[in-house]
Amino acid sequence: MSKHLSVVSAALCSCLALSAQAGPIPYPDVGFEATENSFVAASDGDITAYFFATSASYVSRIGLWINGISTGIYGLQNDTSVYGDSLVLGTANAGDALMFELQVLSTSSSWYSVAWFNSDSKNHAYATDFGGDSLIPVGTYVGFEDLPKLGDFDYNDHQFVFTNIGTSVPEPWSIALFGLGIAALGFARKRAR
Repeated sequence: MSKHLSVVSAALCSCLALSAQAGPIPYPDVGFEATENSFVAASDGDITAYFFATSASYVSRIGLWINGISTGIYGLQNDTSVYGDSLVLGTANAGDALMFELQVLSTSSSWYSVAWFNSDSKNHAYATDFGGDSLIPVGTYVGFEDLPKLGDFDYNDHQFVFTNIGTSVPEPWSIALFGLGIAALGFARKRAR
């Protein structure tokens, strides 16, 4: 019994470890263009952004487009925001396409998290999972590059974390892991008898 339970436990732990992995922050491949991202609302509810950091000399702020339409809400200006400041950028429905906009106020330019939308057709946003802390919840970290043709390729000019704070809908892998855990417990009880 304990041998089978150990195998199931090891498999369950491996699945959990894989699902919890996140990419490095800040961007690890400075000098190279980041892999493109696409963002989709996980559930119905607000899309909230939390200011993370900046290393830019230009002043910028962020906004959100949902299904190709700007919400018209801009904020978290990089020269006045501090770590953990938050702003609701809009309300989305599960499955809505999200595109973030970086408005560089110093140069009157805008860059988007979708490469083909940018005037230089470059990917101006690096994204990875963020595990959360006491000021910023679990979400998706985004680091923007604010220069044309990606400038110094460091993706740290305007950094934020966004989360979809609505009714939580379990992801399919969460349900599968929960079912696997219940099955393992049932198997262990049956073997114990």
